[in-house]
Amino acid sequence: MGSGSEAPVIAIDGPSGSGKGTISRAVARRLGWHLLDSGALYRLLALSALRDGLGTDDVLRLSEQARALDVRFETAPGTKERILLNGEEVGDEIRTEECGDLASKIAPHPEVREALLELQRSFRRAPGLVADGRDMGSVVFPSAGLKVFLTASPEERAVRRYKQLKEKGIDVSLPALSTDIAERDRRDAERAVAPLKASSDAVTLDTTGLSISEVVEGVLDLSRQAFGGP
Repeated sequence: MGSGSEAPVIAIDGPSGSGKGTISRAVARRLGWHLLDSGALYRLLALSALRDGLGTDDVLRLSEQARALDVRFETAPGTKERILLNGEEVGDEIRTEECGDLASKIAPHPEVREALLELQRSFRRAPGLVADGRDMGSVVFPSAGLKVFLTASPEERAVRRYKQLKEKGIDVSLPALSTDIAERDRRDAERAVAPLKASSDAVTLDTTGLSISEVVEGVLDLSRQAFGGP
């Protein structure tokens, strides 16, 4: 795979519904780089905890599970991201609101975040990594050559999430989603460890009203400035 410590990294952070997952996948495909969906790691841990009946405050067992996660992200042109836990495709299962809410409650535990830190850094491999999350540029990859912070209005983020879930056949309420996103924003911004905020050296992109292709091209332009290339 090549040396990991020197492989270039694009860190893409932002709140729920900012489009960072969609943009990160598209950028990784265009560049032919590896992908780290760090938010999925917390959702995968939440799913594992749900299956084993663990509570959100069972920090010791949650940390043990975090260290033992067998995770793989697969992405290729023309296909959606596949997320595998112990070889099982669980991409749709971890995208439920229940899993997302539980992940948000697990994430503030310092012991859990520390347990997942080494796993996240292991994704840094040649030819490069696109890392998607909330603290990729500030904590996980502070030396990343390009840091991007995506944002969008709370209203647009709620509508995006609503459309995503409806497309999956999941019955949801837009007002309830708006409330949930506001609560997650508050928890993420106020947590003591790695709160959600843009790094001082990050480029902030407001995606409100922009198409996916417009944002992808914007990030690729920044990548060319940071790392060179066509």
